[in-house]
Amino acid sequence: MAKRSRTKARDRAPAGDGVGPREPCPCGSGKRYKACHGSAGGVFVVRPFEGMAAERDLVALREFVPSATAPLRVGDRTVTLGSLLPMAAPAMVRDSGEVWLGLQVRHSFGDPSRDLGAVLEKALATDEPGVVGLVDPPGAGVRLQDLVTDEPLDITVHQGFEWWLDDVSDQEAGMAEALEQAGEAVAPSARLVSVEAAYWVDAGPKEHLRWVLPYAESPLMDALARLRAAGDDVLVADSKLVGMFRAHGLVVPVWDLPPGTGAEALEEPVAALQERLTAALGEATDLTPEERSARVELANRQVTLR
Repeated sequence: MAKRSRTKARDRAPAGDGVGPREPCPCGSGKRYKACHGSAGGVFVVRPFEGMAAERDLVALREFVPSATAPLRVGDRTVTLGSLLPMAAPAMVRDSGEVWLGLQVRHSFGDPSRDLGAVLEKALATDEPGVVGLVDPPGAGVRLQDLVTDEPLDITVHQGFEWWLDDVSDQEAGMAEALEQAGEAVAPSARLVSVEAAYWVDAGPKEHLRWVLPYAESPLMDALARLRAAGDDVLVADSKLVGMFRAHGLVVPVWDLPPGTGAEALEEPVAALQERLTAALGEATDLTPEERSARVELANRQVTLR
């Protein structure tokens, strides 16, 4: 009887989601997957930004870049995409009529791209300045990729939230002191230019590199294991690949870096690592015992972000 119940639970889960029916739902509701988006009629999109030229950077800005902006083209209008907006707003219509869209918002409706599309469409149709958000599920509406021009993002990484004040009047500039205090909690960050979607951060006692990669998880794990076993996963002296996490269907390896490394010193090493990784991904031979051991070690250090 129990076996038949487990089979039914597996049948309800969308194929290829990589989430077991008894695991926490990736939407962040706190429920088990089979009782949430894995239930009959439930929807959870593993890679909501799949197919977009900016997929990897969208994942980074949504999940771990504290403060960044990029212009989005929507028809004949330009929207400011921000990692985090004031008051964690989903979207804002500014006094100037400009629309801001926030990425770090949890609607928990199962498809972040559809949530963002619904919020953006609502904001673009609103003339009154203020916060725009969702109360009800967006249903079968547009997704972000249906609205914006599909092109890479021109990202500016900020060391605080001073950009929140770029379009406010002098009378409101008294907010600057409060924003300066908030900005002090933002770890210095930078986006590398030699490869796509790699972000350096100074977290205090250590620095880190987080790199959103586009490859399928299994071959990527094999490739990283080959590099690990050969000692070819090191970026700079005393750096170490310490693990990885999944975010919106993509794998994000994380390196610990010694203090004082900085972003500029990583440009050439990361570009060289990209070449070694590409070569390792092309390897067709079975993993050696040492490489299998390295793969198990890396797999045990994975954390899934919702």
